[in-house]
Amino acid sequence: MARIELDLAHAYKPKPQQDSDYALLPLNMTFEDGGAYALLGPSGCGKTTLLNIMSGLLAPSQGRVLFDGQDMTLASPPERNIAQVFQFPVIYETMTVGENLAFPLRNRGVAQDQINKRVGAIAEILEMSGQLNQRAAGLSADAKQKISLGRGLVRPDVSAVLFDEPLTVIDPHLKWQLRRKIKQIHHELKLTMIYVTHDQVEALTFADQVVVMTLGRAVQVGSAAELYEKPSHTFVGHFIGSPGMNFLSGQVVQNSIAIGGVELPVPQGRQLPSGEIKLGVRPEYVSLVAANTAGALPMTVATVQDVGTHVMLTATFKTHTLKARLSSDTAQLVPGHTVWLQVMGEHTCFYQNEEIVR
Repeated sequence: MARIELDLAHAYKPKPQQDSDYALLPLNMTFEDGGAYALLGPSGCGKTTLLNIMSGLLAPSQGRVLFDGQDMTLASPPERNIAQVFQFPVIYETMTVGENLAFPLRNRGVAQDQINKRVGAIAEILEMSGQLNQRAAGLSADAKQKISLGRGLVRPDVSAVLFDEPLTVIDPHLKWQLRRKIKQIHHELKLTMIYVTHDQVEALTFADQVVVMTLGRAVQVGSAAELYEKPSHTFVGHFIGSPGMNFLSGQVVQNSIAIGGVELPVPQGRQLPSGEIKLGVRPEYVSLVAANTAGALPMTVATVQDVGTHVMLTATFKTHTLKARLSSDTAQLVPGHTVWLQVMGEHTCFYQNEEIVR
């Protein structure tokens, strides 16, 4: 296992001149030994580029990669002792499950008794002990991906295991089983694991620390709770949550925020810089209140979705659209009617230039 330190940037173009020329803008990041991390973001945000730089499949155009303090920037994947699990299973279909798991150890000249012991242990963790003599060709996609995972885990001295969207080809009803298994493996083996995905559920359920990326930037690193409750960038607020955080643009005027002609008092004890600002609030922290309540806006009901456990309200105010998650006993929610919605509270966040005001 290894502590991985990155201080780098990467551009596929020669002589990059502007941010858009970079696949990865300058970043400084550390992945601690034995940690469970996820790189989360939409397609094209730079997460796979970052993973390939860590694995040694790609050399950064600027900066360094350190493993336990040793410069590994130009080292090959075998020299880094990295295991990588890709979107599609990388296995030998003509071999049995046991032969596939043993292959990385045989390649390194490990004694047969040690191979048998290690393969047996990994097969037990993967719940594949009864399939060791089966040919891989006849197995389901999720079983093949478990073999691919096992090939990465079978070496006891591996520095880190890197996952590049490993559940892409897995049926949705089986994904939760493999997610659970990968999390269990991390708890049991304490390996450094870094998991790339565009799926927030995968990232937040697997990782202790999630790196949220967009346009080549790592905009926030934090736990699931930190990303949800205090997004440090508006992109994180939009991307995390379903639906994402509501954002309302306004102007700071003394101790109030003016939004569409309505002044909302700033919570006591908060100091906000003057000028343009965005107010961010999660749908579940929006509530129905009486008319003219301080911190509330008069909004026109657009749609009401009753999903059984709650009602998802979409309402508009001037140029703003807001979603609220409300209790289901809200008979007054009629499209076209005006309701007052509390948007200012202890969970409200404030942003200038897309960054949180702390």
